[in-house]
Amino acid sequence: MKYIRILLPLAILAASLTSCRKEPVLTAEKISLITSRYELILNTSSDLSRFPRTISKNGDMVTTNKWDWTSGFFAGNLWYLFELTGNEKWKNEAVKWTEALDSVQYWSGNHDVGFMINCSYGNGLRVAGNEEYKKIIVQTAESLCKRYNTNTKCLESWDYRRAWNDTTEWFFPVIIDNMMNLELLFKATTFSGNNRYGEIAVQHALTTMKNHYRPDYSCYHVVDYDTITGNVLDKATCQGFTDESSWSRGQAWGLYGYVLCYRYTKDPQFLSFAENIAGFLLNHPGLPEDLVPYWDYNVGEKGFSPEWKYDPSDYPVILRDASAAAIISSALFELGTYSLSNGRKYRATATRILKSLASPVYMESTVDKYFILNHSVGSIPHKAEVDKPLVYADYYFLEAVLRQERLNSYAGYTIPLY
Repeated sequence: MKYIRILLPLAILAASLTSCRKEPVLTAEKISLITSRYELILNTSSDLSRFPRTISKNGDMVTTNKWDWTSGFFAGNLWYLFELTGNEKWKNEAVKWTEALDSVQYWSGNHDVGFMINCSYGNGLRVAGNEEYKKIIVQTAESLCKRYNTNTKCLESWDYRRAWNDTTEWFFPVIIDNMMNLELLFKATTFSGNNRYGEIAVQHALTTMKNHYRPDYSCYHVVDYDTITGNVLDKATCQGFTDESSWSRGQAWGLYGYVLCYRYTKDPQFLSFAENIAGFLLNHPGLPEDLVPYWDYNVGEKGFSPEWKYDPSDYPVILRDASAAAIISSALFELGTYSLSNGRKYRATATRILKSLASPVYMESTVDKYFILNHSVGSIPHKAEVDKPLVYADYYFLEAVLRQERLNSYAGYTIPLY
């Protein structure tokens, strides 16, 4: 009887997936546009020590070194382009750009090694099956775990730094972005058999649930901890509208992070938490009609008057963040395969977001010659990468596209792209 109880929900979901198939979001013309842009990036960026990230004010390519948190996304995009097109040239380039990150596996300078290695080596393992990549992922997890503190019960994101007021000191700052690095730890446990990595991931997720989230399931960007007592010392933002507002990409990171936690643990509290976060994001009164959020969910609210982190006169038009939308879309496609009550709604919403991002508003061929999506926001308070294309926006957009296509082409239940 227990097998019937397990299989019946999967059968229902399989029927749901079959009955709501949609046409792919990307036409042949749009795929051609995407590949032409990435061919130009490759022609411009031949130095394997410099990783494409965004464009300058003049429209020129901006690159970073391998220690930047975004360094793994370009290789990830090349792996996705190989899956999207089947053209071996993208696979060959993906291998080169992935293996250029080899030494990152030993770095423990911050939490971003999850982004850097999982998006590159993780996809390389998934797509090409290179077993040697498992060793890289496990070693990277070992490096990341050096940032775990048994008193705070979470992974430190950044080393010591000061908050915006230049007075408050953060000794153990943890940012919501860190939820995205837990996938690397779960994979490391799977590959090595060492449960320690996965246990740390679970504990970090539980601590974040307790301390980062508000009753409405919005989250703070930064939480600082006392390393001796484990107590919370400060809750603030580094990139949002105010300390108490809901920075859009941070909300997206949280949603995606709890979906992946459920994927690896099947713990229902993570699924429930992810659905509650999705409820906040999708039902927020400030969400635009096209479902591409403003850079902060609270930035357009009348009468919202705490101390702002930026001068609104610098940006008289409230800007969108396509990167946040892409992350949310990708997360919703996966969440839609787990939720029996809201699965159809999540998948339909994810598709609506994709269609918006693939429209001329965000994917106009005349705006720039590199990357896929326009109108992302790096950090308005820092006046950095404002209203620009960003390599990680492309990454989650391509991931969402492939997840949608996988769901459309598969008649039964599947967990897409992990």
